[in-house]
Amino acid sequence: MTTPYLQRQQALLRYLLAFTTALILAAPAQAQPKTEDELAIMGAMHAMDEFLLAFNQRDAAGWAASLNYPHVRFASGTVTVWNSAADFSDTDAFEMLSKSGWDHSHWLTRDVVLVSPQKVHIATVFQRFNNRNEIIGTYESLYIVTNKDGHWGTQARSSLAP
Repeated sequence: MTTPYLQRQQALLRYLLAFTTALILAAPAQAQPKTEDELAIMGAMHAMDEFLLAFNQRDAAGWAASLNYPHVRFASGTVTVWNSAADFSDTDAFEMLSKSGWDHSHWLTRDVVLVSPQKVHIATVFQRFNNRNEIIGTYESLYIVTNKDGHWGTQARSSLAP
């Protein structure tokens, strides 16, 4: 189910992606990232954007595709490991979150705390909102985003969210 809010967000994201792409293509060569670390950060941030977009769209397959495997989540006193996108796609997370009143989430902050050409650790703060765009929770988390076979994806998450 796509809410009017999500439709506006999707349209805005499409516009921003087109605008950003045009800026990158028009920029002189010296404006391009010069280091492997800068490229890694760009790849990791893009992977996190894809993660949240698919999550907010309740697109289990797209969400699973934004990850690398095995994928690990530390939350609510448990450690969960998914070995494949097929395993992850069977999630009931959207049903459980909807029961809590959740409609969508946003990043508040994403701070790179460790970077290498193949792995980026990002400390985040995110918020969950209901369908009236009211905040229902603010949470800290740590995402470990990796480059496996040319695919940047979240490989591990540790969250204080339920």
